[in-house]
Amino acid sequence: MSRINVTYRVHSDAADIEARAQAIAVEQSVEMPVAAIKSDYVLNEILGRVEDIADNGDGTYQVIIGLAVETTGFEAAQLMNMIFGNSSMHTAVTLLDAEFPKELSDTFGGPRHGIEGLRERCNGAGRAMTCSALKPQGLLVEGLADLTKQFALGGIDYIKDDHGLADQAYSPFAKRIPACAKAVREANTETGGNTHYIPSLTGDLDQLRDHVRIAKEEGLFTMMMPPMVVGLPSFHIIVRENPDCAFLAHPSMTGGGQIAPVFLFGKLFRMLGADAGIFVNHAGRFSFPKETCRALAGQCLADWPGIKACTPVPAGGMTLARVNEMLDFYGRDVMLLIGGDLLLTGDRLTEATREFADTVANYAA
Repeated sequence: MSRINVTYRVHSDAADIEARAQAIAVEQSVEMPVAAIKSDYVLNEILGRVEDIADNGDGTYQVIIGLAVETTGFEAAQLMNMIFGNSSMHTAVTLLDAEFPKELSDTFGGPRHGIEGLRERCNGAGRAMTCSALKPQGLLVEGLADLTKQFALGGIDYIKDDHGLADQAYSPFAKRIPACAKAVREANTETGGNTHYIPSLTGDLDQLRDHVRIAKEEGLFTMMMPPMVVGLPSFHIIVRENPDCAFLAHPSMTGGGQIAPVFLFGKLFRMLGADAGIFVNHAGRFSFPKETCRALAGQCLADWPGIKACTPVPAGGMTLARVNEMLDFYGRDVMLLIGGDLLLTGDRLTEATREFADTVANYAA
């Protein structure tokens, strides 16, 4: 039986680390005293195995546990349950990485469109892409549609809902989506551009399906969901049910610190179907370290047989003054998301958006 090799960082002293590693192997597989197990099949195939223990030299150890792939049931919630369910309740344990067997990654399938599909939608072949966000929550539908048109007239590639926009009384989903979609169509007709509007999807599975239906009826085939808010199974189901749609993964609820962001965005969200992953850039409002951002973007784009590349989307308080710096850091395989700093330009919003789009389009490394 094939296994998922899962890597954890464990705080421990040298005297206890072997016992702690074995405890994780048991906790993440059979969750009972091994001495009480009488089945050879369970002992030989299902019981987790300690594959390696390495001293990091800082009071932590890198522990690799082999877990039977069959225990996941090839389903997103059970996958997370098996690789980090109980161990997530131990503050001394962090999920760093997992090597997924091909049969597992093939089952989930990865992005349906990936970075090249998103580029094709906006005529952005060979270059970085641009994105902004509709804010603030509380603005009425008419105000959001007006902002959408100003962004689109500026030639930006993608305009996404802020993740706080849902189905509130002041901006109901069924009214906001047609209004903003119409604003983009009008702007594209006026400029000959190819801007796309991205609705934010939240709610239970029935609501998500209904929101997808509304968006598609308006000719929208690029959408955003927060996987950790709506739930990994719902995220994957919506992706699987809508192969004609591309999906951005929003990072809300990913900041607990016990799951490494490089794994979460670059492997897990990607395997479940994220065509793009929004994450907090270094020196922003939240800020991962530079090395984490570089590794995260690299993992989103890394070669993975049968799995398309996921677009890195650094965000979180980014400014127009940092555009060239971010392009120097990430290269062209990226989507730059700038929201509040563009909105600060006020009456110059369309002009500032055009300058942003032109800077990215004309970037030369």
